[in-house]
Amino acid sequence: MGAGHAGLAASHFLSERSLDHLVIERGEVANSWRRERWDSFRLLTPNWQSRLPGLGYEGPEPDGYMTTKEVTQFIERFAALSRAPVRTGTNVTSVRRTDDGYHVTTTRGEIQCRAVVIASGACNRPAVPSFSDAVPPSVEQLTPFDYRDPDRLPDGGVLVVGASATGVQLAAELRASGRPVTLAVGEHVRLPRTYRARDVLWWMDASGVWDQRYDDLTRARRLPSPQLVGTPERTTLDLNALTSMGVELVGRCAAVRDGRALFSGGLRNVFSLADLKMERLLDTFDEWARTHGRDAEVGPPERFAPTRPPESARLQLDLRSGEIRTIVWATGFRPDYTWLDVPVVDEKGRLRHDGGVVDSPGLYALGLPVLRRRRSTFIHGIEADAREVIGHLARYLAVRR
Repeated sequence: MGAGHAGLAASHFLSERSLDHLVIERGEVANSWRRERWDSFRLLTPNWQSRLPGLGYEGPEPDGYMTTKEVTQFIERFAALSRAPVRTGTNVTSVRRTDDGYHVTTTRGEIQCRAVVIASGACNRPAVPSFSDAVPPSVEQLTPFDYRDPDRLPDGGVLVVGASATGVQLAAELRASGRPVTLAVGEHVRLPRTYRARDVLWWMDASGVWDQRYDDLTRARRLPSPQLVGTPERTTLDLNALTSMGVELVGRCAAVRDGRALFSGGLRNVFSLADLKMERLLDTFDEWARTHGRDAEVGPPERFAPTRPPESARLQLDLRSGEIRTIVWATGFRPDYTWLDVPVVDEKGRLRHDGGVVDSPGLYALGLPVLRRRRSTFIHGIEADAREVIGHLARYLAVRR
């Protein structure tokens, strides 16, 4: 279910094992990349890291970052090369367990199957806090699914809520357009774009951090995406960079009450924790370079200035004053399992699974954050995940036979 990179990778390994299957897609191949990204979006991972089973980047800019159109074309090419049996324009309305496997109801008919792989992604719905209902009607509210570019927003100030990759990128773009921007900051992951003259994700790959297993990374599944942006200049986009641009930083948006947005205090502690975690990761990279004799190949060790807290961060903002005309809720995403009539979703709406093996025989998942490794969150992590999950599925079917 799903004809993005995860569903197509599953198809690749199912075909490799000569297992009959069908890939169902509610829209088109790479649908979310076509429909649910803003105009200036680029991948966080460098082009050389964009790879799928049997297909890697072959263009002239290995250190660049793919645009939405380029990602779509890359996935389309993979679908064609793998000859995936994709049925587009097919929306799944129900999946329920039967004695022989699963019964899938779609807008184009019924399907009986022995196993199901859920590869519909983890970003089906924006996770907007319930108190957004208390925002005055004079303030327009958007999610990253709705946002396209600054010109389509009302004139005036913008409050961006959330300081992960999406939040910092949108705050920077909106500020560069000349708008006053306030960014509400909660827990975040700070990273430099480059470290010791290499992309920071090169270090993640080379040092083995990408390969850390999901068993030891339970909390990592709930961490926000790192503060990175893909630009030709390989720019670092952290909170210091945003402050230098003129973005106002406030604490986590805790509530909206009587027309006022209320922000938590303690920004210094939030900044210090993010800085500390970044320093520990950079120490890991330095240690790896020393122990593997790679110091001579890269630049000297670097350390970065601490995140600068504002002199006096506001604790509230009157949304009725006209200062803020738009709120962008960059507060993360969540999957949609309303169609799944199998008791495998917990009270927080998360799928119960062990490395992609869902808590129901013959039901599997791919394409979720930190599914089997830290790299699972990104496109290049799907090959190993899909190979192992489809291997488990094949063994399950063999035992049944």
